[in-house]
Amino acid sequence: MSAMGDRAVAAARHPEDSRLAGSEPIRVLIADDHALFRRGLEMVLDQENDIELVGQASDGDEAVSVADEALPDVVLMDIRMPKTSGIEACRATKEVAPSAKIVMLTISDEEEDLFEAIRAGASGYLLKDIPLDEVAEAVRAVAGGQSLINPSMAGKLLTEFAALAKRDEQEERAQHVAAPKLTEREMEVLKLVARGMNNRDIAKELFISENTVKNHVRNILEKLQIHSRMEAVMIAVRQKLIEFG
Repeated sequence: MSAMGDRAVAAARHPEDSRLAGSEPIRVLIADDHALFRRGLEMVLDQENDIELVGQASDGDEAVSVADEALPDVVLMDIRMPKTSGIEACRATKEVAPSAKIVMLTISDEEEDLFEAIRAGASGYLLKDIPLDEVAEAVRAVAGGQSLINPSMAGKLLTEFAALAKRDEQEERAQHVAAPKLTEREMEVLKLVARGMNNRDIAKELFISENTVKNHVRNILEKLQIHSRMEAVMIAVRQKLIEFG
């Protein structure tokens, strides 16, 4: 397991389903205003039999347009691009290709925009200095239902979510989503998700199997009627299902 495994905090539309062998290749769109960087990613991904590059874009507007036409499974999106920022492009891409998993490309995990990117629908981020041999692994991980969020970043996000809960109590979701009835075990799992733990670590912590953790996460997302583990944490904080800080 590479270092990427430690970065992954699982999340997904159908959260823990991984692609089966022999299935269609993972369709990837690269959006970055640096042609050399795009070319490097292209060369790496072209070597993978289970990954297909379906488009490239050099700015935010083009990224949304190509995503609308190509309907990628995964979008590697630079957080800072001309015309339309990566964050706005992320939000717009989720409108035209809602099933696409968007991974923000950034030079630093301290970027203030990362929180906004997660709120806009991103499934995590990759640092631009990531070893090239880990890129394909990251694409597979996010396509299979994981969010690429460093545990330390998960803590920062949770802090922001807690603050947001106090500021935005009148938001539609906070108004209309009743506090869900989670089991005691589901609450235990949700609290560990909020700490940035992946399924394997949660399984060890609770002395249960990894598949059991996946089932609990799936049930949590279904009860909350959402698609992302980070969304689940956000709603849990707003609804005071879990306390933070």
